[in-house]
Amino acid sequence: MAEKDYYDILGIPRTASKDQIKQAYRRLAMKYHPDMNKENPKASGEKFKDVSEAYEVLMDDEKRARYDQFGVEGVQSTFRSGGFDWSDFTHFGDISDIFGGGIGGFSSGGSLFDDLFGGPQRRGPAEGRSLRYDVEVTLHEVAHGAEKEVRVPHTVQCKTCNGVGARPGDFRTCPTCRGSGQVQRSQRRGNTSFVSITACPTCGGKGREITRPCPTCGGAGVTQTVSAIKVSIPKGADEGMRLRIRGAGEASPDGGPTGDLYIVLHMTEDPVFHREGNDIYMEARISITQAALGDEIQVPTLDGNAMLKIPPGTQNATLFRLKGRGLPNMRGYGQGDEYVRVTVEIPSKLTTAQKELLKKFSELSGEKTSKKSFF
Repeated sequence: MAEKDYYDILGIPRTASKDQIKQAYRRLAMKYHPDMNKENPKASGEKFKDVSEAYEVLMDDEKRARYDQFGVEGVQSTFRSGGFDWSDFTHFGDISDIFGGGIGGFSSGGSLFDDLFGGPQRRGPAEGRSLRYDVEVTLHEVAHGAEKEVRVPHTVQCKTCNGVGARPGDFRTCPTCRGSGQVQRSQRRGNTSFVSITACPTCGGKGREITRPCPTCGGAGVTQTVSAIKVSIPKGADEGMRLRIRGAGEASPDGGPTGDLYIVLHMTEDPVFHREGNDIYMEARISITQAALGDEIQVPTLDGNAMLKIPPGTQNATLFRLKGRGLPNMRGYGQGDEYVRVTVEIPSKLTTAQKELLKKFSELSGEKTSKKSFF
């Protein structure tokens, strides 16, 4: 399956401004909203979802930058379920005026919006809370890939009650929601019906009331633990990158799926190299004779040392390139370069013989100097 092109979906150039993005989205939202295509609202809804996903990414500076660098793969971890879901859409205010005050309301009066996008009005146990863990990585680890182990405190399903919160038979059906875990409130505005579904306030969305809590978890259904989790650092990873580990977050308090763990990477400062994208930069000092006469010097790289040729007459701050000695592209397309900027060192102290030689060099070069020695 071809990768989505968000710019193509919205029909805009890659250099589009936010105003252009917004204009394109509003036009397409009007075109593909299911209420505008009553004959085939499902197909129209899928188009609506695609343009909304594109809009969500391109209107967010950080997500757009990741998409431009890594494609769709670079932004998947920013979505709660690993793929775009309507719960990830944060720009309701941008289009609320188009549909008369609520994008969730349809003139059909049903729950088409939730069927199409899996919105917040879902039934069933809630997913456990996702966790974040920050990890520091070095430039060398990013260059070659690495595996780290982190110890993460989180909750797990109580083994005594299997997450129920009570021993078998020690709970009853909630009288408020009659076991559904949800309460519903409807409003009608003209031809449009708005339905609000929230967790039952009596049972907290569980659908049952505990009569005698589990002695181990106290009715919570979960207990605390610490897990050692291995994290694979991908080659070429950058500052702030998020790695998603499914099912390593908090346990659901009512028997639903476990949340996820998001590892956020932070680059430590390297004593030698400075990173810019997939390229790395360093400085090397050479003497005035090496600069004038030329030489071959040894410089560090991320894979050991390499020899760098200094041609005669090299000037201070000259930048040399070592092709392919930078960081690998995370998507597997090529390798960055290493750049070495040379600094020509001027000696602060000279012997008498050195001074005389430099004076002689100045005379042979035809340089005009004052009678007073510079040294």
